[in-house]
Amino acid sequence: MTAIKAPAAAPVRVAAPGWGTLLVLLTGIFITTLDFFIVNVAIPATQRDLNATPSQIQFLVAGFGVALAAGLITAGRLGDLYGRRRMFAIGLTVFTLASAACGEAPTAGFLIGARVVQGLGAALLMPQVLAIINTVYTGEYRARAFNAYGVAMGFGGVFGQLIGGILIRADIAGLGWRTIFLINVPVGAAALALVPRLVPESRAAAGARLDPVGTVLVSLGLVAIVFPLVQGREQGWPMWTWECLGAAVVLLAAFALYQRRAAAPLVAPALFRHRSFTAGTAVSLLQSMTMGSFFLVLALYLQQGRGLSALESGLVFLPLGLGYFLSSARAAAVAARLGRQVIAVGALGMALGYTVLALTATELGEHGAVGWVIPGLVIAGAGMGLVMAPLPALVLNGVEPGHAAAASGVLSTAQQAGGAIGVAVIGVVFYGALGTFPHAFAAGLVLLIVLDALVAALVQLLPRVR
Repeated sequence: MTAIKAPAAAPVRVAAPGWGTLLVLLTGIFITTLDFFIVNVAIPATQRDLNATPSQIQFLVAGFGVALAAGLITAGRLGDLYGRRRMFAIGLTVFTLASAACGEAPTAGFLIGARVVQGLGAALLMPQVLAIINTVYTGEYRARAFNAYGVAMGFGGVFGQLIGGILIRADIAGLGWRTIFLINVPVGAAALALVPRLVPESRAAAGARLDPVGTVLVSLGLVAIVFPLVQGREQGWPMWTWECLGAAVVLLAAFALYQRRAAAPLVAPALFRHRSFTAGTAVSLLQSMTMGSFFLVLALYLQQGRGLSALESGLVFLPLGLGYFLSSARAAAVAARLGRQVIAVGALGMALGYTVLALTATELGEHGAVGWVIPGLVIAGAGMGLVMAPLPALVLNGVEPGHAAAASGVLSTAQQAGGAIGVAVIGVVFYGALGTFPHAFAAGLVLLIVLDALVAALVQLLPRVR
């Protein structure tokens, strides 16, 4: 029988960890993940209110993801240097203040800028969570904490649509879509008040340094990928978009080469000697490309294609959440029996769900009962649960304690970069096929089916673990 074990732990431990610490940490993870996805359900209202263009709407999602992905690895190093609790608190503060700015945004450009700042705050926060879990919890407690981390991230994505729909429908104080951002303010403030009491401070051993050259190279490389993908379709793919994509290859290659020579690299080359980490990071990247982009096109299909309100659209996401909840609750037991193949089963389950949805949308056209999409959503949600809950522990399996924080930063970067790139790519496919919304939705799902099939294939490169 095979089982997934958590990676080796850092040497500093708390003998009897309290779950209050985990609650505070997961609150930060939940609201930052939620904010990546919750914006989807508010897209039509935001577009009408701020007169936003399609490319600006895509940047509301992708801008957050790019800023988050570009800052994660550097933020992990800042936590090692100056204290992980301190960086968690600073990141949560920045995220909370930026959320308030998003809620007061007068224009689409201002909102995009505030979303980028939100992403930077989330970047400071997220890698500290995995590093603190690695420091505070051990043994059975640590396994439970990692599983809770994966479930919290998944819940933030799956239930973001429903939460957003309820907030928009409630229309608190006439704020409409702005409440999806303003709700973060009291939640973030409450979590911040508990940080000094419940979250212990920790940092790496003396000698760690920042890598400004590596930071610039990887940040510019990620931006050079996503920016032309978002803007290119609307502008007819001018030459500068291809130049940016070419520059991204050069920048990321230069980053990889520089990390091999740097005295204090952002990403230690030794990390990629572990097959579980290298293949697992690629799996995380592809998997993240499918989730964010799926939530985006589903929200567009339901609201703009089928005329549902934000709340009605959010309620349609509920079967997806049900499938996710049921499968994630059993994911640890399934992983104990199937090992790495739990990820393949989950990815193929998602592909099956997307196939059912594509066929259903094509058959329904623009006038059939929306309830027919429920079976496909339940299947897709069940697949997501089998992937998201065990994935962090599986990818980090076998990483040495000295590299655990850096590995967590790379994993989080892959997940967030994948989400941003997926949104950009699906936007190209969806809007390019937009004759009717059902046709565009089905075309986007074909791309996601292919990506999930690739995820299932890549899982076979992971080593067997016990």
